[in-house]
Amino acid sequence: MNLEYKHLLPDNFSPASKVWVYQSSRLFTLSEALEIEALLNKFSSEWRSHGAEVYAYCNLFFGRFIVLMADETHTTVGGCSTDSSVRFIKELGQKFNVDFFNRTNLAFLINDKIQVIPMSQLHYALDNYFINPDTLYFNNLVSTKEQLENNWIVPVKDSWIASKIPHKKTI
Repeated sequence: MNLEYKHLLPDNFSPASKVWVYQSSRLFTLSEALEIEALLNKFSSEWRSHGAEVYAYCNLFFGRFIVLMADETHTTVGGCSTDSSVRFIKELGQKFNVDFFNRTNLAFLINDKIQVIPMSQLHYALDNYFINPDTLYFNNLVSTKEQLENNWIVPVKDSWIASKIPHKKTI
């Protein structure tokens, strides 16, 4: 699976730009992905904060992850504009019958495919070698463009998950 995505991020956005990553509960079909991309483009062009245009970027990555980015060197994203983005994501979830807000589903690259493992099954997945310290993990907790570029797709051993692994699975 080709994991190249950095070239799709806007060069002219500050590294400190705010980022929100929303992971879908399932992979989107091609027709759904095309429709979602059109809706993301519309949202990013209409996103406002206190009446001012938000310098925004939105994209669907790997058919599963929606990334919203706002460069606050132009316009600060206030609470109301953040709320509007959350409403938009909730509406997308309803329209496509997916959950974007279950943060207990963890995404990994396993056998060249993105696989989702519930956090409650993490130790089972480790004990049975579905994932290991070098398995790539999608760290959706990134919150800036710089973190998205450097810390979104990382080996398990370099993520917050490393501290959750029993000592017998040395990382």
